[in-house]
Amino acid sequence: MFTRRNALALLAAAGAGPVLLGRPALAQTADPELLATSGPLGEMALGDENAPVTVYEYASMTCSHCATFHNQTWPAVKERFIETGQVRFVMREFPLDPLATAAFMLARCEPEMYWPVVDMLFELQRQWAFSDRPVDTLAQLMRQAGFSQEKFEACLRDQALFDGIQDVKTRGERLGVRATPTFFFNGELRSGALTIDEFAAIVEPMLEG
Repeated sequence: MFTRRNALALLAAAGAGPVLLGRPALAQTADPELLATSGPLGEMALGDENAPVTVYEYASMTCSHCATFHNQTWPAVKERFIETGQVRFVMREFPLDPLATAAFMLARCEPEMYWPVVDMLFELQRQWAFSDRPVDTLAQLMRQAGFSQEKFEACLRDQALFDGIQDVKTRGERLGVRATPTFFFNGELRSGALTIDEFAAIVEPMLEG
């Protein structure tokens, strides 16, 4: 059973910094049925459900490459492709360490705040993910998002959140995800912190096709 004591112990153990894995090479086209299956917590998606291109991102909140994509490329992706109805974008959790798991649990705790919390934690990743006191720093940041200390601790002891995030990661591994960020563009796997030009070079031929 995942408890508050376990959560805080794991967070404390993660204080030395996140675990970073190497990037995978370009890989296969994913099993479409498995890829389209949402986890028990439901999907966190933006964009038209009928968009011609669906992009799934498997990310870790402590991954510096994920932060690079989210801070530098993501705003342009939203403007050029999501808000214009060309891309439906789905964020899926693939935590590389206990601290990333905790961060995703906090983002998932209030579904309507998911994207703002993810934006904040990626933008300020250096402050908390590489902090000597990550628990305290995360708590301070979440207070800025309106979380009381009691709410913060309740989120970290929510077994359903923990299990749901682990389910998403396990299915990601079955799809061939080995590191973050990993993207699936209409089922085609690509990895790395894509620039907007790289992202567009993948999406635009799919739109034309």
